[in-house]
Amino acid sequence: MPCKFCSEKPVIQLPNSERKLCKSCFIKYFERKAIRTINKYKLIEENDHVVIAVSGGKDSLSLLHLLKKYCQKRNNKIKLSVLQIDEGIKDYRDISIEDTKKFCKSFGIKLHIASYEKETGKTLDKIKKQHKKTIACSMCGVLRRYLLNKYSRKLKATKLATGHNLDDEAQSIIMNQFRHNIALSARLGPITGVKKDPRFIPRIKPFYFLTEKEVATYAYLHNLISKFNECPYCEESNRFFIRDMLNDVEAKYPGTKHSIVASFIEVLPLLKKKYKNQEINSCRLCKEPTSSEICSACKVKEKIKS
Repeated sequence: MPCKFCSEKPVIQLPNSERKLCKSCFIKYFERKAIRTINKYKLIEENDHVVIAVSGGKDSLSLLHLLKKYCQKRNNKIKLSVLQIDEGIKDYRDISIEDTKKFCKSFGIKLHIASYEKETGKTLDKIKKQHKKTIACSMCGVLRRYLLNKYSRKLKATKLATGHNLDDEAQSIIMNQFRHNIALSARLGPITGVKKDPRFIPRIKPFYFLTEKEVATYAYLHNLISKFNECPYCEESNRFFIRDMLNDVEAKYPGTKHSIVASFIEVLPLLKKKYKNQEINSCRLCKEPTSSEICSACKVKEKIKS
């Protein structure tokens, strides 16, 4: 069966649909859908300084490629910078950093790198050896979020763009439900946060309504990654289990992930309203924003030192 919009050979059948698209039509579909999300939720506005969180994987490099194209069409009235977190994972992060360096150089975009070793004195590999019974992802996620916000603020960013897609958001929604962490869910959505605070750089997700399959196809068609490389610690995480569970349900009942996110978007305004008065403190040790006296990142750093 040819492409739905032309007679060319299709490269993808869209998730939760019988539509098949060729390379050209799929790229147009993908970019229009991402830009529609940007415009509808006002993710990027004129004179914004958008720092793009890049891991070097398919999602973040696809986001960098799309936003560069998006800004060029607007006469570069939007400043772009790239921030990469080096966790210190041998034969994984060092490879993706090289991919990011090449990509940023070809696009003429400034790359900034923040590392766990510089922040804590140890790489994630060393931290894991020291705390063998601790799930690496639990510490890594805390440090990553901490450094992304801290360095984005140092770069004077107005927005922090991440490559999170529909699959990622569906996983986060279900994880928070399982943990009865509804207050955390209130911070989700195409643009994160419950209320504005100068200490928090708002995170935006232009791929919010695009599936992982669609993002992977976009990256492949543009030759954005040298090879698929998965974090060696990911199997330890709760997210890994939730991901496989949702993939199994999606295979049996197509459209499940779309329904989860669509339902969540309807109740999100109510969640934000409920938690909008939640107090934001400053960490007693590092002065970063937190809901506690000491932030989670400082607790992790103290654990690493102990």
